[in-house]
Amino acid sequence: MRVGARIGPTARRIELGIELRRLRNEADMTLEQAVKGLGFSETQLQRVETGSIPLKQAGHLRNLLERYGVTDEDHIASLVQLHRESGSQEWTSFASTVHPTVRTFVGVESVARAIKAWHPTLVLGLLQTERYATAVFEMEKMHDEFTSEYIEQSVRLRAMRKELLTRQNDPVNLWAILGEAALRHVVGNTDVMLDQYAEVAALAELDNVTVQILRTQEIGYRCASDFTVLDLGETLPPTVQVDVPWGAVSMSDKPREVGRFSRKFNALRASALPPEQTPAFLKQLSREINDA
Repeated sequence: MRVGARIGPTARRIELGIELRRLRNEADMTLEQAVKGLGFSETQLQRVETGSIPLKQAGHLRNLLERYGVTDEDHIASLVQLHRESGSQEWTSFASTVHPTVRTFVGVESVARAIKAWHPTLVLGLLQTERYATAVFEMEKMHDEFTSEYIEQSVRLRAMRKELLTRQNDPVNLWAILGEAALRHVVGNTDVMLDQYAEVAALAELDNVTVQILRTQEIGYRCASDFTVLDLGETLPPTVQVDVPWGAVSMSDKPREVGRFSRKFNALRASALPPEQTPAFLKQLSREINDA
């Protein structure tokens, strides 16, 4: 993990899960064999190995390590310490309103070194203004039965996530590709959109942020769903995240899946306008929406 990154419980949980999965594979054990008689299920261990949940007790960890034949006391002590650090819940003030998989993604995102994202129909959350984010949730309020409290907390969480781009120490590198439709679809009203165009333009001027726009009329590769590829540094594997319809996210660190979406991103990048043309395009959109 790079110097200066905040290593939170989610990242620790993923790190521990990766190591437990490696040890189980080295011991040539199935999930069923690993948990037999230990007081928790195959499903629980699988979720521990993917970083979705922490092990509830340090005793469970020691039992697993004994079953895997781990005897080195220093190794055991380091994993017990990792378990201790992975147990607390990040973003606790949002726990009742945010889907658990979203909380996991936010935790992973917070320690990313670099993020590559494609958003075809809405402005990427990390680039959204507070007014735009509020309007997005308000659009979904009736269909998803959102409460005002849910919207307020969700917008606040989005603002906290956005600080990754502007923090003074070690800001994340973001390369975002937006579909033209994401910018032309009016969310809220004209004033909201004008503010949003200005915000995207301002963020794109940061050294650590690159924004490209994929024109609707451009002939080239398209991907229907949005996705994010996260580079998590040297100690954690790169991860891909894809939204799913029921308010959750699907995440994978399998090299095949990460590679597949990385290739998709590169194809989208090749089809999109060069980054240096983004400011002019946003100014054009501002003039068009003012004249409408």
